Amino acid sequence: MFADSENHLRLLRLKSRADWSAVWHPWNVLIPRRSIAGRLVHGQVWRRHDGRRWIYKKFIPLRQPT
Repeated sequence: MFADSENHLRLLRLKSRADWSAVWHPWNVLIPRRSIAGRLVHGQVWRRHDGRRWIYKKFIPLRQPT
């Protein structure tokens, strides 16, 4: 009976993070953070949550054709 009630609670549990946190999205960083490669990044970066922590990538804007 105890295991059965645990399963019901697990099914009723709400998501702990938003859907947008699982995809890469642009973000402004004021305090430098470590990127995936281990370098410091700041300013506009890509950010994603991997389930434990936020991870960052350098943001490189696309060049406009001239």
